[in-house]
Amino acid sequence: MIAHIQGKLVEKSPTHVVIDCAGVGYHVNISLHTYSLLPPTDFVKLYAHLQIKEDAHTLFGFVEKSEREIFKLLLSVSGIGASIARTMLSSLDPKQITNAIGSGDVITIQSIKGIGSKTAQRVILDLKDKVLKLYDLDEVSMSQSNTNRDEALSALEVLGFVRKTSERIIEKIVKEDPEASVESIIKQALKNL
Repeated sequence: MIAHIQGKLVEKSPTHVVIDCAGVGYHVNISLHTYSLLPPTDFVKLYAHLQIKEDAHTLFGFVEKSEREIFKLLLSVSGIGASIARTMLSSLDPKQITNAIGSGDVITIQSIKGIGSKTAQRVILDLKDKVLKLYDLDEVSMSQSNTNRDEALSALEVLGFVRKTSERIIEKIVKEDPEASVESIIKQALKNL
């Protein structure tokens, strides 16, 4: 098993990088989340996951260890292969995925391209307990903060604010104060929009 790869970044695209390690160029598949976190320098270290199939050896790389762990958890779900797991990590950041799984948010997981309602439910069913235990999350606080966040987001959308911008600001507010009420989240978000 290859734990990590570090070396000179020779080629970079949103779906893969090529890293030169002692004269050998490794083609490493990455998510958009990892792409956004790549350092501006030409030296890079990625945590790796090697997938071995009978017709290919495929290398996946992650800037954060936590993203690699979520990738492995997603692969353990029946019906989710490496490409869908990578798409999930490209569509949502790892924190959003763990929050969606921990709170049983089928709609967020189903919003990812290639994931239907049955697969989304299977992901939650298979991984909810693992995610709550692994990340030491409390199920009650997860669902409460998730509900408040969703209500505040809906209210801001009704007021005409762009969803993506509102999401980013609300995530920041909820991270600072997980117990914030819907009204409090909306007021703070309006000050930052």
